[in-house]
Amino acid sequence: METAARLTPSRVQAPPRLDMVDMTKRFGRFTALDRVSMTLKPGSIHALLGENGAGKSTLVKCAMGFYQPTAGQVLIDQVPQTIHSPKDAHSHGIGMVYQHFTSVPAMTVAENLVLSRYDSKQLISWKQEYEALRAFIHDSPFRIDLDSPVAQLAAGQKQKLEILKQLYLKSRILILDEPTSVLTPVEADEVLALLRSEVVKDRLSVLLITHKFREVQAFADEVTILRKGQVAGQGTVKALSVEAMAQMMLGEARSAQSVAKIEALERRPVLSIAGIYARRDDGLPAVKGVNLTVQTGEIVGIAGVSGNGQRELVEVLAGQRVPTAGSLQVNGEPYSATRREMQRHQVYALPEEPLRNACVPTMSVADNLALRTFDRPPQAKWRWLLILKAIRQRAKQLVQQFSVKTPAVETPVSHLSGGNVQRTVLARELSADAVQLLIAANPCFGLDFSAVDFIHAAIVDARNRGVAVLLVSEDLDELLTLADRILVMSEGQLVYESDIVDADLTLIGQRMAGQ
Repeated sequence: METAARLTPSRVQAPPRLDMVDMTKRFGRFTALDRVSMTLKPGSIHALLGENGAGKSTLVKCAMGFYQPTAGQVLIDQVPQTIHSPKDAHSHGIGMVYQHFTSVPAMTVAENLVLSRYDSKQLISWKQEYEALRAFIHDSPFRIDLDSPVAQLAAGQKQKLEILKQLYLKSRILILDEPTSVLTPVEADEVLALLRSEVVKDRLSVLLITHKFREVQAFADEVTILRKGQVAGQGTVKALSVEAMAQMMLGEARSAQSVAKIEALERRPVLSIAGIYARRDDGLPAVKGVNLTVQTGEIVGIAGVSGNGQRELVEVLAGQRVPTAGSLQVNGEPYSATRREMQRHQVYALPEEPLRNACVPTMSVADNLALRTFDRPPQAKWRWLLILKAIRQRAKQLVQQFSVKTPAVETPVSHLSGGNVQRTVLARELSADAVQLLIAANPCFGLDFSAVDFIHAAIVDARNRGVAVLLVSEDLDELLTLADRILVMSEGQLVYESDIVDADLTLIGQRMAGQ
């Protein structure tokens, strides 16, 4: 078996130039990319900035062969190439490190590195493999014990392994999708600094997808900023200020759109969050001392880039995650998000990924609509005898009221479109007579325009009835349209707050990016 070549300047070919020219990608009538062009120069770090949904992932998936562009070209060293798959991209020296770890936890570092190869050898000589791997690790920018099980690695080491797999495959262009989202600031700086050293030595080029202006300023040479599928700005990092990049990313004509809101005659606190702390699934801090009050008849919006503690905060409020410190109150009483307390205080939730977080996919639409009320009259007697006729009748009323498109109420909810699944959850959560608190998290993610308009109207209608609404969203337009107050969450903390009429969009962009 051939020994892996060492990563030394004399033996490693310089990275090629990568051009993406007039890249367009349509999904039906929706245009995700509209004539986007950018160049990754050899031996440079090029940052790709943009809000969620701006088209960043679509662009790099076209470069990697996951998608075929509707129009446009990928050029390697100025030669047009058709890339049908990640294997094709690999043949041109392009590799991608994804936001979520892909290594097998039960296997060792060495086994994962060998597994990452595209060859399909049936027999492996581990003596030869270890000789090659030790030589590779010796000259790589990262040091990891080859015999360590991946499950025992810290997050920073796991991310280093993801990058090492691409270096082991001799990728000369690395596409990094939010590589620091799971890292501490110290780990993030270490990883990017080590990659920067490889770039300076002309061993690598890096296309860095990020939301963090600090990382762009510290490590990138050039930047392309996307907004709604189009190029909003490009240039050298030295020539662009944080303010200029934020304005490009958020747009110059951003303003709150008018919605039919009714001014509340009197407001009182409904939800009070005091010093709440919570951890991520991996045990690292996610929510760090959040304080917040939501009152009757108002929508409080929380903006932020995904992965900054919003999901964990919502899970605490919905009873899906236990806080490590702090207290919650609803209507002035202690609240721990049990089903009984949610029923007593009329707390309802519209979570993201409703099929995973709010529905039982294999159960019918009728049964999912009854999850809140199945043990109460008229749908049950004595809290255990279900009245199936009443459950179906109530479901038919809600399907009609909330315009849920389903063949029948007996249809499994997983058979519905995303918008109709969300309408089903909305019908269940907002059909109660006395809703007092609604917690909505990215309620319109991935939905079409008609579904978005319907859900927005339902949320505003609830607010106008006096419901206190906490709206957590990665869509800044949605928050500017619906919210009465807006806050920004970054690295587990609330770092900005303003009434919507006084919102400073440039400052919001900076805070979202960790500035």
